[in-house]
Amino acid sequence: MPSEAEPTLQVVRRLRQLSEAECYARCYRGWEPTVTVVKLEPRRPRYPAAVTGEALRKVFEDRIDARVDEELDAAEELDAA
Repeated sequence: MPSEAEPTLQVVRRLRQLSEAECYARCYRGWEPTVTVVKLEPRRPRYPAAVTGEALRKVFEDRIDARVDEELDAAEELDAA
């Protein structure tokens, strides 16, 4: 919803695309020597995982449960002695 009854912005036709450095200079009214624009390498393609998150969670849960059972058994042996 516009802030005024009639639009205040004019239609602007770009002659070319602006670079990131030019956009920064326009947005922040200048350039600081501490700011640098870097090019990032493209991301490597993702490969399908060998295990799903749910399977990993299940194995982790089983290992925790087994550890708790071992601790209970050890505590029972100490109580019996």
